Amino acid sequence: MTERQPYRVVARHPGFELRRYPAHLVAELRVDGSFLEAGNAGFRPLAAYISGANRSRRKVGMTAPVVQESAGSEQIARTTPMVQEEGERPGCWVVRFVLPGALTAATVPEPEDPRITVREVPAQLAAAMRFSGRWSEKAFEQRATALGRAVTAAGLSPTGAIRYARFDPPWKPWFLRRNEVVLPLAE
Repeated sequence: MTERQPYRVVARHPGFELRRYPAHLVAELRVDGSFLEAGNAGFRPLAAYISGANRSRRKVGMTAPVVQESAGSEQIARTTPMVQEEGERPGCWVVRFVLPGALTAATVPEPEDPRITVREVPAQLAAAMRFSGRWSEKAFEQRATALGRAVTAAGLSPTGAIRYARFDPPWKPWFLRRNEVVLPLAE
């Protein structure tokens, strides 16, 4: 089983859940390209990082799955979701992996790829809309628009960029895939 990012449902509103996410670590990088190109291009170096392309030389026991390749690299368990959000300019995206909860700022391996940064995301309140289906820009944009309207109708105030979350591997049938749009909110 792949570890999933934890959250607590605070309330349910028409069209979305109000969630509280704990502080957590992410590995992220900025990628230029279209929505789908950026997701694919960002996935590869992040997958390499969690698969051992890091500067750590120690073995770390982790919860399932634990995959270990060469003795010289530390394996990091894959977590979900893979998150993507718009960057600071058109055609720029931030793609990130949420790292396992057992890792801390002191124990997380340093990436070998200089484009990847590891940082802590503070605890936050967010609205989330879950849906199944394909990973198309249109599908995510439709849900993002609907989420924004539902949040406004509930009298809540967004505080950040919408995040697009993908939970499943590409070989999972499209109609079974779990996707979400997530919008940070003011407390």
